[in-house]
Amino acid sequence: MTDPAERLASLIRTIPDFPKPGIQFRDITTLLLDPEGLRLSVETMAARIKGPVDLVAGIEARGFVFAPALALRLGAGVLLIRKDGKLPGATIAEDYALEYGTDRIAMHADACAPGARVLLVDDLIATGGTARAAVRLIRKAGAVVEQAAFVIDLPDLGGAAALAQDGIDVQALVAFPGH
Repeated sequence: MTDPAERLASLIRTIPDFPKPGIQFRDITTLLLDPEGLRLSVETMAARIKGPVDLVAGIEARGFVFAPALALRLGAGVLLIRKDGKLPGATIAEDYALEYGTDRIAMHADACAPGARVLLVDDLIATGGTARAAVRLIRKAGAVVEQAAFVIDLPDLGGAAALAQDGIDVQALVAFPGH
């Protein structure tokens, strides 16, 4: 198996009917257990990034796994995007819609300087609600975010397309049909 996407897809476990019936949960923990798969995912993501990056923004929680590894390869710092109320200093926040209700993500108000070039990273892009909120939040801080990298895209749910409409170049290592 020489194609990186095939190799990585083979390391991602699918758990049917989790967290509810009809959902095909794409579990990256099996990818993370494989040192070669983890290395391949980080190296492939890093190779697709265009231009210099000042910060790699990881979305809580699984984005925290990939953000530091990518930041080291790209010579960048790490910006944490967390659920509201989890950061100790002054924060700025952004609300986003869920299937039923809303949620809120935050980052430290002084985490990135205006004009900083930020790469957004997470393990999976589905509907794009959290990722789009993260883009709005980073832009609210005055930073420039034009790229996002994901291990998995679920294109049927439209998140990558929505991010593209927001002016984001979206890279994903593998795509799975359905949700």
